[in-house]
Amino acid sequence: MDKKKILLVDDEEDFCFFVKLNLERTGKYRVFTTTDGIEGIRLAKELKPDLIFLDIIMPKMDGERVAEILLEDESTKNIPLVFVTAIIRKNNLTGHGEGIGGRDFITKPVASESLIEKIEQYYPTKKELRR
Repeated sequence: MDKKKILLVDDEEDFCFFVKLNLERTGKYRVFTTTDGIEGIRLAKELKPDLIFLDIIMPKMDGERVAEILLEDESTKNIPLVFVTAIIRKNNLTGHGEGIGGRDFITKPVASESLIEKIEQYYPTKKELRR
């Protein structure tokens, strides 16, 4: 089984460490992390991850700007991107299917199981496909 490449861009080093540890423990994912939006853009272009988890509030360059740049680049525009944020909650949104800037999101604090569920929305496992 090919491991999915996941890129996590979040300025909280501890969060990055534990997400990487917990996702890689499953044996399904290779996780790359950075605490810097500019470095996140570079890594996205270099690694071509299967999915990007992106924090919104970060120093130097916020996640919304990082997402804009990735969307404008031919080599990264089709990579699924999910914002990971503490600034908004699902119940703060009205209506259905809303995201942040048209992008999917998940709210902090977030458990590893929730991240895995989100990844599997984009890349269902064979077990999921049999349902």
